[in-house]
Amino acid sequence: MRSAVLCVALAPLALSACNSAAPEMRFDAAEAAFIKQEGKATIEGQAFLRDQQGKMNVRYAAGEVVRLIPATAYAQARISQFYGKRKFIAALFMPTPTQEAEYVAYTRTTKAGATGRFTFDKVAPGRYFVTTQLTWVPKGGLLSEGGAMYDEITVTGKETDPIEVVLSGN
Repeated sequence: MRSAVLCVALAPLALSACNSAAPEMRFDAAEAAFIKQEGKATIEGQAFLRDQQGKMNVRYAAGEVVRLIPATAYAQARISQFYGKRKFIAALFMPTPTQEAEYVAYTRTTKAGATGRFTFDKVAPGRYFVTTQLTWVPKGGLLSEGGAMYDEITVTGKETDPIEVVLSGN
């Protein structure tokens, strides 16, 4: 009963955040073109979240898509619109972003392995956002837990070791 009341109370909030319009500005492919160049850097990371019940169980982003996005003015506006001032948004409040074909064409994707580990190789110098999501419905639960997360990195082109990224909702 308590869960049903909570669902009814939170439904308007969740529905109001369902769609996320594209930013007012236009995507500039020239600003993102560096992602198409072959670089020497490697980005290695792991994506995971702790569950809400005691924060004891770790959930890995196994099989989830991880995106490497050039930090263009357009991408910064999208990230800001989606996440606000945080690097994590809970599943309940995750909007469905509009996917523009040209914008998506200037991103790279990979899938996280069984322990949430992922790699991007031959990355060109530039600033990037690394994003993924991880959601689940707990046993006996009605609402999704987890959410979407990102981090920002800079590739200088002078790296000799892989750049480490941890996506954990923090």
